[in-house]
Amino acid sequence: MILSPSEIERYSRQMLITGWGIEGQEKLKKAKVAIVGIGGLGCLSSLYLAAAGIGKIILIDREKFELNNLNRQILCWVKDIGRPKAEVAKEKLLAFNPEIEIIAFNTEISKENIDKIIGKVDVIVDGLDNWKTRFMINEYCVSNKIPFVHAGVTEMHGQITTIVPGKGPCLRCIFPKTPREMRYFPIVGATPALLASLQVMETIKLITGIGQPLIGRILFMDGKEVNAEVIKIEKMANCPVCGESR
Repeated sequence: MILSPSEIERYSRQMLITGWGIEGQEKLKKAKVAIVGIGGLGCLSSLYLAAAGIGKIILIDREKFELNNLNRQILCWVKDIGRPKAEVAKEKLLAFNPEIEIIAFNTEISKENIDKIIGKVDVIVDGLDNWKTRFMINEYCVSNKIPFVHAGVTEMHGQITTIVPGKGPCLRCIFPKTPREMRYFPIVGATPALLASLQVMETIKLITGIGQPLIGRILFMDGKEVNAEVIKIEKMANCPVCGESR
């Protein structure tokens, strides 16, 4: 994967980062990243992954944009209301960076179609708002040894962790009991923006090898009090997904 002159100019500032350079940028260009859910998290993470030069981005979401999405889902403009989220996001991202590849799936991901839709990717990014699908993605990632960058948000709070099968706990280790689902939850747009930005950093670190991802650690952010806490987490020996007895 050779960078074009325009790519070298576009990414020149990030290539100045120690350990990044041309080699790191070429790793990003070769990379395939899937984003499941193009909501508050997915809109921001897809935009900044496109900005960073991820070569192939897969967008997955079955829903259409609604007016109440616009306080946080920044790839939607008023004229896009009623259109499929993945389709709109693809158009905006390609207009922003035409030198990357975007694939959009306007469908609900399931155990039956996940392998066909996602296949072999380098990282899966969590843009979801429900735990049932998160845990399904977690199982797929563990089975296929794919890193999974999880984030969840509500109000002015959020959490993020990076799951790398074989190197740390999976999502079920962290949440042995499924959290309560909420159809409509309170949220301000800056919250998913903050957590999505961290998801992008985690994804870039996984691909380039720069820095220390949040493996075996979970970061909790509290925007109301403006504080953060990192908690170490251990793999459960009896985890039904990644445990030794599985």
